[in-house]
Order: sequence, then C-alpha cells, then structure tokens
Amino acid sequence: MPLAPSREDLEALYRAALAGVNGRRAVASALAASASRTPPAGAFHLLAVGKAASAMANGVADVRGGDVAGGLVITRDGYDDPRLLERIPVRQLLSAHPVPDMRSLEAGNALVDYLRRAPAEARFLFLISGGASSLVERPAGRQDPATLARFNEWLLASGLDIARMNALRKAVSTIKGGRLARWLDGRRADGLLISDVPGDDPAVIGSGLLAVDRENAHGARPVETLPPGMTPAPPPPDAALFENVHLRIVASNAIARRTCADMARSEGWGVRVIDELLTGEAERLGRQVAQCLINGPPGLVIMGGEPTVTLPEHPGRGGRMQTLALAAAESLAGTGCLLLAAGTDGADGPGEDAGSVVDGGTVQRMRRAGFDPAPTLSRADAGSALAAAGDLFQTGPTGTNVMDLVIGFRP
Repeated sequence: MPLAPSREDLEALYRAALAGVNGRRAVASALAASASRTPPAGAFHLLAVGKAASAMANGVADVRGGDVAGGLVITRDGYDDPRLLERIPVRQLLSAHPVPDMRSLEAGNALVDYLRRAPAEARFLFLISGGASSLVERPAGRQDPATLARFNEWLLASGLDIARMNALRKAVSTIKGGRLARWLDGRRADGLLISDVPGDDPAVIGSGLLAVDRENAHGARPVETLPPGMTPAPPPPDAALFENVHLRIVASNAIARRTCADMARSEGWGVRVIDELLTGEAERLGRQVAQCLINGPPGLVIMGGEPTVTLPEHPGRGGRMQTLALAAAESLAGTGCLLLAAGTDGADGPGEDAGSVVDGGTVQRMRRAGFDPAPTLSRADAGSALAAAGDLFQTGPTGTNVMDLVIGFRP
C-alpha cells in the first residue's frame, strides 16, 4: 500500500494537472498535429489575448514561429514574457485584471486597429484564454474607464456565474459577443482556445470575441437593468460573417482533472474523478465537498469548476477557492482529511495566492491566531484566516487558465 499523500503530494498533483493544460504545450501540440490546417501553411498574423496569452504565443514560436508576420499579445500585468519578443515579431501589451482600466480600453482599441490595418490578404491566428473579458474592452458609448470599472466590480460582487457575467459584458461591448469579427472583413481567422468556462463554449470564453452569440443574452438579466452609464451595444453580427472563422478548444478543466488522476493512479492511490462541475456559492460548495470526502471511500477525489462568491461591501482577502477551502475546513476539523483548492491560473482572486491546502487542524490553528471561520467567511476574508493558519500557497503565473481544481484525500 502506498503511503498517504502529504500536502506536498497534493500540490505535486495540482502541478501535474497544470502541466497537462499548459498553454505553450497545448498550442504547440495543436499546431504540430494539424500544421497544414490551423492555420494553413504560410504567413499569418498572431493575436493572443488572456492570462495564458504569452505562454500560448510561445507555443506558436516553438512550431510555426517563422510564419508569424506580426501580431499583438495582450496579457495580465506580470504574466508577460519579455523573451517572447526575441522569438517572434509581436508587440506585447500589459492590461488589467480582474477589473478593467484605461489599459483595457487601449488594448481593445489596439486590437481593432491591428485588424483594420492588416492587409486584405492577411490571415489570422487568435489565441484566447481566460481573463480576456477584462484585458480587452471597447464599450459602446463613451469610453469612461471609471464607469467600466464600477460595472465590472458590480459583476464580480454579484454572485453571477461566468456565463451570465460574460453575457452582460457582451451586452455593452463593441468587440465581445462575436462583434470583433466585423473587423475581419471576411478574412480567414483560426482560433485556439483554452476554456475557463463550464461547457467549454467559445461564445462564453473571453466573452466570445469571435464566436457566434446564438443565445444573445445567454440567460442574463435584461439589458435595461444595466448600471447607469453603460450603453447597450449594437446587435451581434449575422452568422454568415463567421464562415471563415474556425475555433478549437485545446485545453480544459476536464483535461486537467484527467491528467491529475493519471498521475495519482501511477502513484498507487485510489482515485475518484467527479465529472459534475462545482458551480454556485463557494461557501456552500465547501461544506458539500467536505461531506463528500468524509462520507466517501478512502482515497483521492478530484473535482473542478468555478464557484461564485457574493461579496459584501468591503470584502477582505481571498478568492472563491480560499472561501471554499475555509468552509470545508470547518467540517473537516479533527479528521485526517486533506483538501487542496486552487485556481489553475495561479491567482485565486486579487493577490498572489493560488489557493489553499487545509486539513483537520486548520480551524484550530486559525482560532489560535484570532480568526473564527463563520465571521471570517461573512466578511469574505478567508485568505487572512488561511494565511494565519499557514495554509496558503503561491505558484506565480502558470501559463494556463481552466477554472479551478479541488483535490481531496480521505485516509
């Protein structure tokens, strides 16, 4: 029988899952497997947007670097790779996440301007990953960064799931909801996408820059409920405009869970993989995940998804995975269970923490430091309590973004 996994073992499984969906590796593999089709042979322009944009662009440089005629790489501040500019002729822009600012507006305009200026015969390869919704924006009406920031802060605090948030973002944008395709003017565009949304729907990833928005509002609140200052966008383009647009998913949460499970089994541990994604309020889900561990068979359980957190007016430190972990730690108190909960992009909410590993002693340690779980959760301050317990961990940028990963162990 293998030894019970330690905290370090759970973090190693998490990193193995990330390696299976790394943007550089996923793009290079996709291009190598279909070099004559995605994109077709010959020169193309590269346009990458998202938290994994620089990693994905490096995958292009590995396989088709000589075919890049120029391009833009737009990513989160601190997620860029200066060495990329030595490999392919692109311009790298740093933008804001999770709340857009003036840089997001400048990046959105730069993206449109690049398409406008590209030759009539140009072909494009788009690389789109999570975070694109905040990193590039071109709102309808006046481009006021303060109003745009307030709108996104309202969304992030609302408790809405990612599909409904992105539907509202599309409702006020001149580039989201497929509207960016207007500037393609019928030119060919191939897209490789890393999915950070349930269902891996290209119309939701990055708010659907190049995807047909068949449902238009995607079940969101009516446009008339938008906050003051936000102008409704024009209708999405007709589906005929997308005839030369070809999109493909190259990495997802399901791939990450499968990679994690394969490594765990190779170490001799029993594994359950839960296919149903974690959605809804993170605090409630944390307690459910804990009961799944306590009442389940011995071994590892692997889950994924993207919970939500409805924030109070003045939230504290932490993100949805830290909230889930702290809620789970209450139920796991005194047990021999371990639970890792982390974002796959290396950032669980604002700040530098990727997530947390909690155990049966987490609550006791945080109480010794002056934190009680219930009021801490009500303040949305899970990160402070978990930091006091010594249960947070950091990874830095991971080169991917496929929602969140939860790995639990019951001895």
